[in-house]
Amino acid sequence: MAEQSATVPPVFPVYARQDVFFERGEGCNIYDDKGQRYLDMVAGIAVCAFGHAHPKLVESLHKQAQKLWIASNYYKSHAMEKLAQRFVDATFADSVFFQNSGVEAWELCIKVARKYQSSVGQPQRYRVITFQGCFHGRTLAAIAAAKSEKMSKGFGPMTDGFDQVAWNNLNELRAAITPETGAIMLEPIIGEGGVRVASPEFLREIRKICDEFGLLLLFDEIQCGMGRTGKLFAHEWSGVTPDVMCIAKAMGNGFPISACLATAKAMQGMTAGTHGTTYGGNPLGIAVADTVLDMLLAPGLLAEVERKGKYLAKGFDELVRKHPKVFTERRGVGLMQGLKCAPPNMEITNMLRDEKMLVAYAGDNLIRLLPPLIITEKEIDEAIDILDRVARKVTG
Repeated sequence: MAEQSATVPPVFPVYARQDVFFERGEGCNIYDDKGQRYLDMVAGIAVCAFGHAHPKLVESLHKQAQKLWIASNYYKSHAMEKLAQRFVDATFADSVFFQNSGVEAWELCIKVARKYQSSVGQPQRYRVITFQGCFHGRTLAAIAAAKSEKMSKGFGPMTDGFDQVAWNNLNELRAAITPETGAIMLEPIIGEGGVRVASPEFLREIRKICDEFGLLLLFDEIQCGMGRTGKLFAHEWSGVTPDVMCIAKAMGNGFPISACLATAKAMQGMTAGTHGTTYGGNPLGIAVADTVLDMLLAPGLLAEVERKGKYLAKGFDELVRKHPKVFTERRGVGLMQGLKCAPPNMEITNMLRDEKMLVAYAGDNLIRLLPPLIITEKEIDEAIDILDRVARKVTG
């Protein structure tokens, strides 16, 4: 047995984890090992869309766990094909591939784009244009696409094939297109990079550019999709559809499952043997995701998310007016909202945690709030009160 160093913890210290141990959750509340309640306004970073331990999802997982856990992707699955068809019926896509995590689905988007260009006789068009501030995950390709020094330092050389341009700069985007460019990838709402919302006009122009130059348009809706903005997917607000899209997070409400969705044209090169996965689309994940989709598409749910998002935004706008030395700007759509801070965002995040509310931080000195979609107005009011209390402490 290897001796453990006194200075190295048993879990890789790659997170600056806060000294809190959570043991259970219920709805929008999560409880630590001392029984203290926290208001969960981050939901596992937009994962727990229907809150913790939702009875329908618990029942769905329990039922499937008693029947079949896995049979491998060598064989067909009625449940997988049913769920894929539901996504096809509800979106732009003609075909779906299930995986385990967001970054796996994201990498498949890149593979689909490269394979498409190769299949139409242009294998030299392998490069993908991304945008400053983007975040697509932590694999070598994903950090090469994001080009963040924080994520990529020491992991070089970076994977080739990604060029980056400024957000919301169409002139720079056009100038970056070369004979090797095959696709453009973006998040309709950048999350980690500062809750920056792409305008409908921006997305429409990017769609035009892709069509003009023969590029595929790839959307990353891992965080902003699955009902978070009041539409099933955030791009629906613009009327613009991508050729390929990756989704994850809320898809399994905490159970690891993701998917890559594509048009028939885009996925024409993805034939038998070109891609695979061991766990992707396993019966447990499919069962939970199918129930999540039932709940998302229930009459009135998305309209309620939109209404509650406006209620939350109104409260945030009031906080910005009331505490301009603490909160300088609100950004976001629906229940994906951010507050830009004047003090360091980590300082505000820690103060909120001490007041028993969880948020996530983001780039450009923001705090992100991504509560469960089932949050009530009373819980939103509680969140606003906590933010107000923390702001008053900051300003003395």
